[in-house]
Amino acid sequence: MDERPLLERLVARLRAHPFEVDAALAALVGLVTVVAPARAYWPSEGVASVLGVLLVAPLAWRRRAPVPAAAAVTAVGLLELVAGTDFLAANVSALLMVYALAAYAPPWASRAGLVLGFTGAVLVALRWYSSDLPDSLVVSAGSVSVSVVAAWALGRVRRSRLGELAGLAERARLLEIERDQEMRLAATAERARIAREMHDVVAHSLSVVIAQADGGRYAGRTDPEVATGALEAIAATGRQALTDMRALLGVLRDGAAEQYAPQPDVTAVPALVDDVRASGLDVDLLVEGEPRPMAAGPQLAAYRIVQESLTNVLKHAGPSGRAWVRLHWRPDSLELSVLDDGRGAAAALAEGDGHGQGLRGMHERAQLHRGRLEAGPRAGGGWRVHAVLPLGGAR
Repeated sequence: MDERPLLERLVARLRAHPFEVDAALAALVGLVTVVAPARAYWPSEGVASVLGVLLVAPLAWRRRAPVPAAAAVTAVGLLELVAGTDFLAANVSALLMVYALAAYAPPWASRAGLVLGFTGAVLVALRWYSSDLPDSLVVSAGSVSVSVVAAWALGRVRRSRLGELAGLAERARLLEIERDQEMRLAATAERARIAREMHDVVAHSLSVVIAQADGGRYAGRTDPEVATGALEAIAATGRQALTDMRALLGVLRDGAAEQYAPQPDVTAVPALVDDVRASGLDVDLLVEGEPRPMAAGPQLAAYRIVQESLTNVLKHAGPSGRAWVRLHWRPDSLELSVLDDGRGAAAALAEGDGHGQGLRGMHERAQLHRGRLEAGPRAGGGWRVHAVLPLGGAR
């Protein structure tokens, strides 16, 4: 049910049916200026009534077709000059058409309507009000001209108002389009972020699980305790991966009651290194400088870069590979490096899945937070990842 005020609903309904409104206006003007004073036109009542109807009828098209309607009124007005009738009250339609031309017609027609109005004022003064006196001619023409100017000025005000309304409507339309575009861009960015997070979680967790499973399989034949420890590590890694996946997928659900775990940061890097070391890879961690306050976004990026780099080491560095993780806190940035001495680039090219999502994701994370990242083979073998992340927030 429409809850708007009655007057507002009425105005909206009238705006939705402009032709019907103009037709009603034409009928009302005809009733007042043609039907009511019909007896006053005697003895030329029939001709005057016909001319009055012809003058008033075009008002129904004053907005839909203002130029043809004005042409029709002009033609009937010229016919009235030679018909020999008294001055008709229906001539008020000429002022209404001057208003309509100024408000709704093209600019050239608006100016033409003003000129025609002045011409009609002179002709009316000459035909009906001069009485062979120059002063009377000037007064009569001036009075009608003032009415013409007033009607034209009101039409220009209406045109200006319509232009403002059209501008506001266009601005609202553009704002709506911009809002939709921003929503699509935000959704795309969020999907890309979730894809990066899921890739990091799944790739790292599966690499650790595979390494632990391989180690436990071999150790199970000779050392059951080592095999049991590998199974426990697999279970812990799987549970953590499941928790991270639930947190990521929770972003896709509706509802304000969802609870999300905090995102990892730089302080979680030592625990990450310990987990990778427990999977069988020899990893050393070196922290230089005094840790400084850092925004949450760059911290998450640093953790994910280290995680993805160590995951690649597990997959490509070989069975006896070794890795080094270096965190260097500088006054304005955090430098991090992950090195290994395994097969590096050769293994990545030979065994890679061809998608390059991990390396691409690391580059995107660094660029998102105004940082830079370099990755490539080391001289003498192995792989090197070096990133620099400013301490500030994202752009």
